[in-house]
Amino acid sequence: MSNHINPIYKSIKRKRSLPETSRLLQNLTNGDKVALSQAITLIESEQPKHQSIVEDLVTHCLPLSGNSLRIGITGVPGVGKSTFIEAFGNFLISQGKKIAVLAVDPSSSVTGGSILGDKTRMHSLVNHKNAYIRPTASGTSLGGVARKTRESIILCEASGYDVILVETVGVGQSETAVHGMTDFFLLLKLAGAGDELQGIKRGIIEMADAILINKADGDNIKPAQRARVEFTKALHLYPVKANGWSPKVKCVSALQTEGIGKVWEMIKSFVEQTKSNGFFDKNRFNQQKYWLTESLDTKLKRSFYNKPIIKAKLSTYLNDIEHQKISSFKAADELYEIYLQALRGQ
Repeated sequence: MSNHINPIYKSIKRKRSLPETSRLLQNLTNGDKVALSQAITLIESEQPKHQSIVEDLVTHCLPLSGNSLRIGITGVPGVGKSTFIEAFGNFLISQGKKIAVLAVDPSSSVTGGSILGDKTRMHSLVNHKNAYIRPTASGTSLGGVARKTRESIILCEASGYDVILVETVGVGQSETAVHGMTDFFLLLKLAGAGDELQGIKRGIIEMADAILINKADGDNIKPAQRARVEFTKALHLYPVKANGWSPKVKCVSALQTEGIGKVWEMIKSFVEQTKSNGFFDKNRFNQQKYWLTESLDTKLKRSFYNKPIIKAKLSTYLNDIEHQKISSFKAADELYEIYLQALRGQ
């Protein structure tokens, strides 16, 4: 395949390199989108040589972060998340906001590839100077949430974006992770999907701060209004949230940009209420503690699997499990003991 690569392109590719950390940081904090993209690319990199750069970048960006409003947006494929985000983003920009969209695209479990099509779906928003859209391949992350989204939020905030929208792949385990890194959690639904009361997952409803019935236009207005009533009734069955907020249900038409302004007014009311009762800051602190343990889990897992002795022994144990020579639990115990011995021998 390499014989078919244009030699001019190969020479250009060799010359491409990331700027030094200090210059990258300066450009990023000055609002340079290219620098922000380069920094997030480093964050997403699995190469060990990039990790020290990332840690330096995030450490210097931390004092400049935390001043944005972080909004998680989820819903099943086809509910209109991208259309809503574009309409909502354009509205926020008209209100003087700078917005960043971190959209996670599902990766193929076979090829590992990802379409990364959010920029093509948000064609008007992507060209606005006060908007930044970053589609990220989910890879093997739990539920499709990119492993480094948390750090990307910090960089976006340091770059001057005051509203961060985090879009999930769809309804699934990813919602827990996104809920753990955002201030307000939006669930988009469709009318007539047959899940107003029973087909939806209870946990996702409990996490939602608001439910939006999208595509409430044309012949779908009345079904959307009925769905709004059903969801409102269903929410009364859930216990009061710790933050004192009563989740709202609203009808919107992202395509016709109807109801978008009311969504923003609702979110501002949420922020005002949770800041006045102290929950907003408390939630941010609890999220930081959660991501500490998550980061430790990631580092410990990487340390375990990168040990040469584990790499050498793992295939043997997997083969023994396949041939029922040892249980998976016993194999895990023995591998863990081998790992501890390797640590002691360092």
